[in-house]
Amino acid sequence: MKTIIAPTDFSALSVNAVNYAADLACAMKADLTIVHVFSIPVTYGEIPIQEFSAKEIFAGAEEGMSSLKEKVQARIGGKIRLNTELIEGDVVPSITDYCKLVEPYAVVMGSESGNVYERFLFGAKTISAMKKLSWPLIVVPAEAKFASLKKIGLACDLKEVIGTTPVLEIKNLVNEFRAELHVLHVNPEHVGSFDPATIAESGWLQEMLTDLSPTYDFIEDDDVEEGINKFAKKNNLDLLVIIPKRRNFIDRIFQHSHSKRLILHTHLPVMAVHEVK
Repeated sequence: MKTIIAPTDFSALSVNAVNYAADLACAMKADLTIVHVFSIPVTYGEIPIQEFSAKEIFAGAEEGMSSLKEKVQARIGGKIRLNTELIEGDVVPSITDYCKLVEPYAVVMGSESGNVYERFLFGAKTISAMKKLSWPLIVVPAEAKFASLKKIGLACDLKEVIGTTPVLEIKNLVNEFRAELHVLHVNPEHVGSFDPATIAESGWLQEMLTDLSPTYDFIEDDDVEEGINKFAKKNNLDLLVIIPKRRNFIDRIFQHSHSKRLILHTHLPVMAVHEVK
Protein backbone atom coordinates (compact mmCIF):
# COMPACT_ATOMS: atom_id res chain seq x y z
CA MET A 1 0.00 0.00 0.00
CA LYS A 2 1.30 3.45 -0.89
CA THR A 3 1.85 5.90 1.94
CA ILE A 4 1.89 9.67 1.88
CA ILE A 5 3.59 11.49 4.74
CA ALA A 6 2.43 14.98 5.73
CA PRO A 7 4.62 16.78 8.27
CA THR A 8 2.89 19.54 10.23
CA ASP A 9 3.67 22.16 12.85
CA PHE A 10 -0.07 22.91 13.18
CA SER A 11 0.29 26.28 11.47
CA ALA A 12 -2.32 27.29 8.91
CA LEU A 13 0.15 26.72 6.07
CA SER A 14 1.08 23.22 7.19
CA VAL A 15 -2.55 22.27 7.91
CA ASN A 16 -3.44 23.34 4.37
CA ALA A 17 -0.69 20.99 3.14
CA VAL A 18 -2.08 18.18 5.30
CA ASN A 19 -5.50 18.72 3.74
CA TYR A 20 -3.92 18.64 0.28
CA ALA A 21 -2.14 15.41 1.23
CA ALA A 22 -5.39 13.92 2.54
CA ASP A 23 -7.24 14.67 -0.69
CA LEU A 24 -4.31 13.38 -2.74
CA ALA A 25 -4.20 10.18 -0.68
CA CYS A 26 -7.95 9.66 -1.17
CA ALA A 27 -7.56 10.10 -4.92
CA MET A 28 -4.75 7.53 -4.93
CA LYS A 29 -6.29 5.25 -2.29
CA ALA A 30 -3.07 5.57 -0.32
CA ASP A 31 -2.46 5.56 3.42
CA LEU A 32 -1.83 8.95 5.05
CA THR A 33 0.50 9.55 7.99
CA ILE A 34 0.57 12.94 9.67
CA VAL A 35 3.87 13.61 11.42
CA HIS A 36 4.66 16.28 13.99
CA VAL A 37 8.27 16.71 15.06
CA PHE A 38 8.89 18.61 18.29
CA SER A 39 12.02 19.45 20.23
CA ILE A 40 12.65 19.70 23.97
CA PRO A 41 14.67 22.76 25.01
CA VAL A 42 18.04 22.13 26.58
CA THR A 43 18.40 23.05 30.26
CA TYR A 44 21.44 25.07 31.23
CA GLY A 45 22.89 25.24 34.72
CA GLU A 46 20.71 24.29 37.68
CA ILE A 47 17.47 25.79 36.44
CA PRO A 48 14.87 23.00 36.97
CA ILE A 49 12.62 23.73 33.99
CA GLN A 50 13.36 20.87 31.63
CA GLU A 51 10.90 18.32 33.03
CA PHE A 52 8.06 20.83 33.15
CA SER A 53 8.85 22.14 29.67
CA ALA A 54 9.08 18.63 28.22
CA LYS A 55 5.71 17.63 29.66
CA GLU A 56 4.13 20.86 28.50
CA ILE A 57 5.54 20.58 24.99
CA PHE A 58 4.51 16.95 24.61
CA ALA A 59 1.02 17.69 25.96
CA GLY A 60 0.69 20.53 23.46
CA ALA A 61 1.83 18.26 20.65
CA GLU A 62 -0.69 15.59 21.65
CA GLU A 63 -3.49 18.13 21.84
CA GLY A 64 -2.62 19.64 18.47
CA MET A 65 -2.39 16.24 16.79
CA SER A 66 -5.64 15.02 18.34
CA SER A 67 -7.51 18.07 17.07
CA LEU A 68 -5.99 17.83 13.60
CA LYS A 69 -6.60 14.08 13.36
CA GLU A 70 -10.27 14.57 14.16
CA LYS A 71 -10.64 17.15 11.39
CA VAL A 72 -8.76 15.05 8.83
CA GLN A 73 -10.80 11.95 9.70
CA ALA A 74 -13.96 13.92 8.99
CA ARG A 75 -12.43 15.07 5.71
CA ILE A 76 -11.46 11.62 4.43
CA GLY A 77 -14.64 9.95 5.66
CA GLY A 78 -13.03 6.56 6.25
CA LYS A 79 -11.90 6.24 2.63
CA ILE A 80 -8.27 5.67 3.57
CA ARG A 81 -6.22 4.65 6.60
CA LEU A 82 -4.97 7.54 8.72
CA ASN A 83 -1.99 7.32 11.08
CA THR A 84 -0.32 9.93 13.25
CA GLU A 85 3.19 10.15 14.67
CA LEU A 86 4.73 12.42 17.30
CA ILE A 87 8.52 12.44 17.10
CA GLU A 88 11.02 14.25 19.28
CA GLY A 89 14.01 15.62 17.38
CA ASP A 90 15.01 17.95 14.56
CA VAL A 91 12.51 18.27 11.75
CA VAL A 92 14.31 17.18 8.58
CA PRO A 93 16.52 14.45 10.13
CA SER A 94 13.49 13.00 11.96
CA ILE A 95 11.36 13.00 8.81
CA THR A 96 14.23 11.39 6.91
CA ASP A 97 14.57 8.62 9.49
CA TYR A 98 10.82 8.01 9.46
CA CYS A 99 10.78 7.84 5.67
CA LYS A 100 13.46 5.14 5.82
CA LEU A 101 11.06 3.01 7.86
CA VAL A 102 7.95 3.69 5.80
CA GLU A 103 9.37 4.21 2.27
CA PRO A 104 6.58 6.66 1.32
CA TYR A 105 5.26 7.43 -2.12
CA ALA A 106 5.75 11.11 -1.35
CA VAL A 107 6.19 13.67 1.40
CA VAL A 108 3.85 16.66 1.31
CA MET A 109 4.95 19.87 3.05
CA GLY A 110 3.56 23.35 3.27
CA SER A 111 5.59 26.37 2.37
CA GLU A 112 7.11 28.33 5.22
CA SER A 113 5.92 31.77 4.22
CA GLY A 114 3.26 33.53 2.22
CA ASN A 115 6.00 34.17 -0.34
CA VAL A 116 5.71 30.57 -1.40
CA TYR A 117 8.40 30.03 -3.98
CA GLU A 118 11.10 32.12 -2.35
CA ARG A 119 10.63 30.06 0.81
CA PHE A 120 10.43 26.85 -1.19
CA LEU A 121 13.61 27.58 -3.05
CA PHE A 122 15.59 29.31 -0.34
CA GLY A 123 13.81 28.65 2.97
CA ALA A 124 15.19 26.62 5.83
CA LYS A 125 13.22 23.44 6.43
CA THR A 126 11.67 23.10 3.01
CA ILE A 127 14.80 23.57 0.96
CA SER A 128 16.70 21.35 3.39
CA ALA A 129 14.07 18.65 2.91
CA MET A 130 14.32 18.98 -0.86
CA LYS A 131 18.08 18.51 -0.72
CA LYS A 132 18.17 15.68 1.83
CA LEU A 133 15.06 13.56 1.25
CA SER A 134 15.43 10.75 -1.25
CA TRP A 135 11.67 10.52 -1.69
CA PRO A 136 9.48 12.78 -3.86
CA LEU A 137 8.62 16.00 -2.06
CA ILE A 138 5.51 18.02 -2.87
CA VAL A 139 5.56 21.62 -1.66
CA VAL A 140 2.09 23.11 -1.33
CA PRO A 141 1.56 26.90 -1.57
CA ALA A 142 -0.55 28.71 0.98
CA GLU A 143 -3.88 28.61 -0.82
CA ALA A 144 -3.48 25.55 -3.04
CA LYS A 145 -6.31 23.03 -2.96
CA PHE A 146 -6.20 19.56 -4.46
CA ALA A 147 -8.78 18.92 -7.15
CA SER A 148 -7.05 16.59 -9.56
CA LEU A 149 -3.82 16.34 -11.49
CA LYS A 150 -4.99 16.66 -15.06
CA LYS A 151 -2.02 18.62 -16.37
CA ILE A 152 1.50 18.01 -15.12
CA GLY A 153 4.53 20.02 -16.18
CA LEU A 154 8.05 18.58 -16.12
CA ALA A 155 10.78 21.24 -16.07
CA CYS A 156 13.84 19.81 -17.79
CA ASP A 157 17.22 21.31 -18.61
CA LEU A 158 17.84 18.65 -21.29
CA LYS A 159 21.25 17.73 -19.96
CA GLU A 160 22.35 14.14 -19.33
CA VAL A 161 18.72 12.99 -19.48
CA ILE A 162 19.57 9.30 -19.77
CA GLY A 163 21.52 9.20 -16.55
CA THR A 164 19.44 11.59 -14.47
CA THR A 165 15.74 11.45 -15.39
CA PRO A 166 13.63 9.50 -12.84
CA VAL A 167 11.51 7.92 -15.57
CA LEU A 168 9.73 5.36 -13.37
CA GLU A 169 8.51 7.96 -10.86
CA ILE A 170 7.32 10.27 -13.62
CA LYS A 171 5.49 7.46 -15.43
CA ASN A 172 3.84 6.26 -12.21
CA LEU A 173 2.61 9.75 -11.41
CA VAL A 174 1.26 10.49 -14.88
CA ASN A 175 -0.38 7.07 -15.21
CA GLU A 176 -1.89 7.27 -11.72
CA PHE A 177 -3.91 10.32 -12.70
CA ARG A 178 -4.10 9.73 -16.45
CA ALA A 179 -2.70 13.21 -16.78
CA GLU A 180 -1.36 15.20 -19.69
CA LEU A 181 2.40 15.57 -19.43
CA HIS A 182 4.08 18.74 -20.67
CA VAL A 183 7.87 18.68 -20.86
CA LEU A 184 9.04 22.26 -20.44
CA HIS A 185 12.40 23.53 -21.56
CA VAL A 186 13.41 27.16 -21.51
CA ASN A 187 16.59 28.06 -23.33
CA PRO A 188 17.66 31.53 -22.18
CA GLU A 189 21.17 31.28 -23.60
CA HIS A 190 20.17 30.65 -27.21
CA VAL A 191 16.78 32.28 -27.73
CA GLY A 192 15.59 31.49 -31.22
CA SER A 193 17.75 28.42 -31.69
CA PHE A 194 18.76 25.17 -29.98
CA ASP A 195 22.25 23.72 -30.10
CA PRO A 196 22.88 20.16 -31.41
CA ALA A 197 23.44 18.76 -27.90
CA THR A 198 20.04 20.01 -26.73
CA ILE A 199 18.34 18.57 -29.79
CA ALA A 200 20.00 15.21 -29.21
CA GLU A 201 19.04 15.18 -25.52
CA SER A 202 15.43 15.99 -26.39
CA GLY A 203 15.36 13.02 -28.76
CA TRP A 204 16.60 10.66 -26.06
CA LEU A 205 14.05 12.01 -23.60
CA GLN A 206 11.26 11.51 -26.14
CA GLU A 207 12.30 7.89 -26.50
CA MET A 208 12.33 7.40 -22.72
CA LEU A 209 8.86 8.90 -22.24
CA THR A 210 7.26 7.83 -25.51
CA ASP A 211 4.51 5.72 -23.95
CA LEU A 212 3.22 8.75 -22.04
CA SER A 213 2.71 10.70 -25.27
CA PRO A 214 3.95 13.93 -23.71
CA THR A 215 3.82 17.35 -25.29
CA TYR A 216 7.22 19.00 -25.66
CA ASP A 217 7.12 22.71 -25.11
CA PHE A 218 10.33 24.48 -26.12
CA ILE A 219 9.86 27.90 -24.62
CA GLU A 220 11.82 30.73 -26.15
CA ASP A 221 12.40 33.27 -23.43
CA ASP A 222 15.51 34.95 -22.13
CA ASP A 223 14.23 34.46 -18.57
CA VAL A 224 13.58 30.94 -17.29
CA GLU A 225 11.24 31.96 -14.47
CA GLU A 226 9.16 34.20 -16.71
CA GLY A 227 8.96 31.59 -19.45
CA ILE A 228 7.65 28.88 -17.13
CA ASN A 229 5.37 31.38 -15.42
CA LYS A 230 3.68 32.37 -18.66
CA PHE A 231 3.29 28.76 -19.77
CA ALA A 232 1.83 27.60 -16.45
CA LYS A 233 -0.74 30.35 -16.34
CA LYS A 234 -1.75 29.93 -19.97
CA ASN A 235 -2.06 26.14 -19.78
CA ASN A 236 -3.50 25.80 -16.25
CA LEU A 237 -0.97 23.30 -14.94
CA ASP A 238 -1.93 21.46 -11.76
CA LEU A 239 1.59 20.43 -10.72
CA LEU A 240 5.14 21.23 -11.71
CA VAL A 241 7.74 18.47 -11.42
CA ILE A 242 11.37 19.50 -11.02
CA ILE A 243 14.48 17.35 -10.82
CA PRO A 244 17.03 18.72 -8.34
CA LYS A 245 20.42 17.70 -9.67
CA ARG A 246 23.82 17.30 -8.10
CA ARG A 247 25.06 19.73 -10.75
CA ASN A 248 22.90 22.45 -9.19
CA PHE A 249 20.32 22.84 -11.96
CA ILE A 250 17.89 24.25 -9.40
CA ASP A 251 20.45 26.83 -8.25
CA ARG A 252 21.01 27.80 -11.88
CA ILE A 253 17.32 28.28 -12.59
CA PHE A 254 16.54 30.16 -9.42
CA GLN A 255 19.74 32.09 -9.02
CA HIS A 256 17.96 35.42 -8.53
CA SER A 257 16.75 35.08 -4.93
CA HIS A 258 15.41 38.64 -4.89
CA SER A 259 13.68 38.49 -8.23
CA LYS A 260 10.23 40.07 -8.30
CA ARG A 261 9.10 37.35 -10.67
CA LEU A 262 7.93 34.09 -9.17
CA ILE A 263 8.41 30.92 -11.11
CA LEU A 264 4.67 30.19 -11.09
CA HIS A 265 1.42 31.56 -9.77
CA THR A 266 0.95 30.90 -6.09
CA HIS A 267 -1.67 28.18 -6.52
CA LEU A 268 0.61 25.62 -8.15
CA PRO A 269 2.27 22.91 -6.05
CA VAL A 270 5.80 21.84 -6.96
CA MET A 271 7.02 18.25 -6.80
CA ALA A 272 10.74 17.60 -6.48
CA VAL A 273 11.75 14.15 -7.73
CA HIS A 274 15.45 13.44 -7.40
CA GLU A 275 17.58 12.41 -10.30
CA VAL A 276 18.56 8.78 -10.87
CA LYS A 277 21.64 7.91 -8.81
